[in-house]
Amino acid sequence: MSVFVLRRLVTLLATLVGASLIIFLVLDALPGNAAQMLMGADASPDAVRALTVKLGLDQPLMLRYLQWLKGMAVGDLGNSYVYGTPVAGLIAERLTLTVPLAIISMSLTVTLALSAGIYTAANHNKIGDVGVMSLTQIGIALPNFWFAILLILLFSVRLQWLSAGGFAGWEDGVWPGVRSLLLPAFSLSVVQAAILARVTRSAVLEVLREDFVRTARAKGLGKREVLWSHVLRNAMIPVMTVMGLQFANLLAGTIVIENVFYLPGLGRLIFQSIANRDLIVVRNCVMLLAAMVVIVNFVVDVLYAFIDPRIKVHDL
Repeated sequence: MSVFVLRRLVTLLATLVGASLIIFLVLDALPGNAAQMLMGADASPDAVRALTVKLGLDQPLMLRYLQWLKGMAVGDLGNSYVYGTPVAGLIAERLTLTVPLAIISMSLTVTLALSAGIYTAANHNKIGDVGVMSLTQIGIALPNFWFAILLILLFSVRLQWLSAGGFAGWEDGVWPGVRSLLLPAFSLSVVQAAILARVTRSAVLEVLREDFVRTARAKGLGKREVLWSHVLRNAMIPVMTVMGLQFANLLAGTIVIENVFYLPGLGRLIFQSIANRDLIVVRNCVMLLAAMVVIVNFVVDVLYAFIDPRIKVHDL
């Protein structure tokens, strides 16, 4: 197992380095000049050139990339072109919203999906199965930003139960902050839950057809006990795989949802930085999101061997 984890760690580091190179090259290839954007269209060429030198944009491409890697290694992400403050502080401030939003969204996704998937598999071809699968089909077809607008119209405008946007913060307690994130989290989780529910249903149905399930039932075990004690664990491999992939989609969805609900999170920071061509902020934010996705998938890979003992390390 230690060899497997070490091999996965090497792969993780190589993936992060590759992702950093792609992110840096793609953002650097974008048209326009950050110094020109900051100075305005009427700025003199000398002023733009001086700001370019000050920002270090006149240095060779590879040197800037290596300096960025060195800065990330020691926690120095540079200063924002627009805000003039350390990028690390900007990101840390926004993560206090985005991380709880991602956790709440993923928790709702897993709860809704596993409940729906197990229920439909246990009631295969019955009216409950058909009804829930029809709802998941609708959920897959819904764009999350459009669903977010519907939630605002219902719960904020009509019923006035929750705020239409903004973030209450954590200073007044946990509940006001969580309450501000309920609608965004639910709008993010619905599409992901619909996909995961269908995957869970298929995985559980496949395991239910296995010989060991029939043997367990023949020994007198009840349907519920067989389902929860024997079937679910063996069906979790494809479910965990999709959950790892969905985490990436969820993080990408925060960029849109945070703008719909006017939340001061990482997604909104990326959106504003792109508009202002604050590429140093965009670069570090995108790298952070990529690192989070890679780490989550690394954890999922390691969990495979613990979830299903039939899987050998050399098979992973």
